[in-house]
Amino acid sequence: MADIARITEVVEPEARALGFDLVRVRYFKGGEIGDEEHTLQIMAERPDTGQLVIEDCAALSHRISDAIDALEEKGDVLIDEAYRLEVSSPGIDRPLTRAKDFAAWAGHEARINLNNPVEGNRKSLQGDLVGIEGETVTLDDRKSGRVSFPLSDIHSAKLVLTDKLIAATRPLDASGAEDIIEEEQED
Repeated sequence: MADIARITEVVEPEARALGFDLVRVRYFKGGEIGDEEHTLQIMAERPDTGQLVIEDCAALSHRISDAIDALEEKGDVLIDEAYRLEVSSPGIDRPLTRAKDFAAWAGHEARINLNNPVEGNRKSLQGDLVGIEGETVTLDDRKSGRVSFPLSDIHSAKLVLTDKLIAATRPLDASGAEDIIEEEQED
């Protein structure tokens, strides 16, 4: 299995060199039933917009590929098996992976899965994110009310797509879009 911490050590400087913040690094097998291919998924964002455009994804993908290839040429193999590299923006219903995510998205609905149960043996929570204080996350869970738990106990967390979230998300800069020239194809 791939060492995510080691891969992150390689990927994060490449993201920062382009002015991006690394959101998440995941390595998993298949996404669909019967899919045996492994995927190295990298999510990053521009700090000012929280998003990446396609050109950003391509630039980061090339940097990551080049960095991994350079290490492999020196004998430092990060991933033994064949894999697909997927670079993307975190999207509107983004994963919450860093302490600053829980602060920045306070007031929005989140779905959180914990490693250890809280309040009545619940490991799956959903409700409005109150925020984070130190290393403790607080959520107004729909079923249990206000619950707090350590950031380190979160298995996965993501925002829930709501009208409030859509209204709070900054649209991508569309300047220059009017300069797109459409050409007609000749038959």
